[in-house]
Amino acid sequence: MNVASPEFTLVVNPVSVPLQFALYREGKLERSWSREGYASEYLAEELDRLTAEGGIGEILYVNGPGSQMGIKLAYIALRTLELSRGIPFGAVSAFELNGGRPLKAMGRLYFVKEKETIITKTFDEPIAQEFSFPPSLEGIEREPDPRPHYRLPAV
Repeated sequence: MNVASPEFTLVVNPVSVPLQFALYREGKLERSWSREGYASEYLAEELDRLTAEGGIGEILYVNGPGSQMGIKLAYIALRTLELSRGIPFGAVSAFELNGGRPLKAMGRLYFVKEKETIITKTFDEPIAQEFSFPPSLEGIEREPDPRPHYRLPAV
């Protein structure tokens, strides 16, 4: 697929396994895909391929809650692209891509969004971690700060 003009927005979900990507043209979902594995395995490769094709005007990524390693890697990679190639980036909450359902933290602990606050709760039964990209970027609320939002202390 030729990505030839800067009207494209790339959305990256580094907290999901498989690693997920979506490409929006003028705010409308054009295509989405995934790579089996973690951000540490495929993020750099996909970003290199997509930016080499050209036309990416902006990148959004999930900055939490979720995989701290995936979030950290995505932030570093996107900040580097911003500085080296002038591609701006922003962030969205993982809750924007999973319908607001609880997100896996560790063990039986899950992140839960209650109004504007994110807390952790324990659930006895596992909750499926399903993410999807909306048909339009108009429905996505952007985070005011693109830096990673870690919700748990380092283990």
